[in-house]
Amino acid sequence: MWKASVVVLAALVAVAVGFGSMVGAPVSADINDEGVQNALNFAVGEHNKRTNDAFLRGVDEVLQVKRQMVAGMKYVITARMGKTPCRKNSATEVCAVHDDPEKAQQYQCTFTVWEKVWLNEIQLLREECSERGGEGLAQGQQTGAQGI
Repeated sequence: MWKASVVVLAALVAVAVGFGSMVGAPVSADINDEGVQNALNFAVGEHNKRTNDAFLRGVDEVLQVKRQMVAGMKYVITARMGKTPCRKNSATEVCAVHDDPEKAQQYQCTFTVWEKVWLNEIQLLREECSERGGEGLAQGQQTGAQGI
């Protein structure tokens, strides 16, 4: 009996390794994917609403993107952020982060976004930002539903 159990266990491990990941597990995603872009734009918009600055913050570089199939799609996006020359009230402008590092004041954020397309609903579940030196900036802010 134990031999049959070992064979079944070995087959399950081989299948899991063959697929590269477990169903429902977080997987790397392409930054150019439409869903990823929607989640990132939403997260940055929410981030800008929360900053106490007259200027918009923008994405300088996306460092990592993961997505996970849950009751919808959960995206975890880590990006280097920075200050732009655009004021918050100039919503029609498209602004890049300052080239000058002193003006850009770069920092890193990880955004967790949950999207339920069939309900036309998107939420920023978590936002963790920190300066390059490790000092906290909006550390661990949470919004929306929990337990996802």
